[in-house]
Amino acid sequence: MENPPSNLPSSLQDKVVLVTGAAKRIGRGIALRLAREGARVAIHYGKSEAEARATAAECGGAPVFRANLESVAEIERMFGEIDGAFGRLDGLVNNAARFTRRDPLEVTEADWDFIHSVNLKGVFFCCQSGARLMRKSGGGRIVNISSLGGLRPWADHAHYCASKAGVIMLTRALAKAFAPEITVNSVAPGVIPFGELDSEATRMIQATPALRGGTPDEVAGAVVYFLGASNFITGQIMAVDGGLSQR
Repeated sequence: MENPPSNLPSSLQDKVVLVTGAAKRIGRGIALRLAREGARVAIHYGKSEAEARATAAECGGAPVFRANLESVAEIERMFGEIDGAFGRLDGLVNNAARFTRRDPLEVTEADWDFIHSVNLKGVFFCCQSGARLMRKSGGGRIVNISSLGGLRPWADHAHYCASKAGVIMLTRALAKAFAPEITVNSVAPGVIPFGELDSEATRMIQATPALRGGTPDEVAGAVVYFLGASNFITGQIMAVDGGLSQR
């Protein structure tokens, strides 16, 4: 009996991959890594145009796309522009997210919507538009950046944790819905320091079995894995957290 097809790209060379929130921090690290892997990176930003263009320049002059991910109309417009620029989409990395700290007794409707409108609603509609475009060219790979906060409860981040837990379940549901042409997986980062650490992040690093914070490139390595994996790997969550989720 012949082995079934693996649907495995030989590499990311010349694959078109959109990274949302690619101007700064983890998104920037993912975009730079994908460019080194030979991908044709598309850079999304919301407000940080200067930083997005700097990232794009470091990615070999990658095209830049602006969209407010709170708006489904803007998401659909952006994917239409990507279709016009490339004529295809092979990979989507949903990295853009918001993060705030609030006592749950003080969370307002505006606080809730501020987080969920991008972290969950925006991710879903990017997945929807991305999958529609991927199917036009035979399939693709979606990687949603979730969080350790979607796996473990944080008392002062209930609204954020709920959004990221939603991303994890969304990943699993869409993996079933989009199979077999499109895989959907998630990377859940732990503490990835940028600049000076606050007391909360310091305590988390001290509790991390690896005894350090992670780097954007370590998160990007997991993204690269899922983007290049066969379609037999879908609906999976990879924690890149130094073992903190095991505590």
